[in-house]
Amino acid sequence: MGVHQYFKRLSDLEKLIRLPGKFKYFEHNVAAHSFKVTKIAQYLGTVEEYHGNEVDWKSLYEKALNHDFAEIFTGDIKTPVKYASGELKKLFSQVEEEMVDHFINEEIPEPYQAIYRERLQEGKDDSLEGQLLSVADKIDLLYETFGEIQKRNPEQLFFEIYEMSLETIMQFDHLSSVQDFIENIIPEMLTEKFIPKSELRETTMAILNNRNG
Repeated sequence: MGVHQYFKRLSDLEKLIRLPGKFKYFEHNVAAHSFKVTKIAQYLGTVEEYHGNEVDWKSLYEKALNHDFAEIFTGDIKTPVKYASGELKKLFSQVEEEMVDHFINEEIPEPYQAIYRERLQEGKDDSLEGQLLSVADKIDLLYETFGEIQKRNPEQLFFEIYEMSLETIMQFDHLSSVQDFIENIIPEMLTEKFIPKSELRETTMAILNNRNG
């Protein structure tokens, strides 16, 4: 028991497949997702800083790197299930918090436990860094589903998650980085060649137009 177990468990993140139980052309694991979310958050933070907003980079990186650590204990739960109701989401969060707290008590040396409780707690909060984490998390999910749609995956779930992810991102359109994503990155994404382009474009534009309406 101890830090050795913590280091050992990090490899488990590579074995945790996102969106389990559904046919996918490309499997994504939680370790890769955490890395991508951190890189996306870095870009979003750069845009915010360029527009005059102060970014706590230490907080942003720690939130992004650690945001899915609890899935070591729970596995990846599909977005539509996890967010089916506020009560269900609250219960999932409570279970994750209790399991992470138990892990810290068992594996992290006592002098560092308070530090790791702060690092491994829910990072999506009202701070700028917490909001950027929320956006980065959904951008990576958006791209995971985009890749499947682009390859003509017949699972309707990927369209549903794409739509849900974009709607969540739009909730943060007061951020300069999200405005940049909407105005510059989404149009570029939709110019890529793929078969169900018209349906995806219609879905995307409907969500964007709802923001302007």
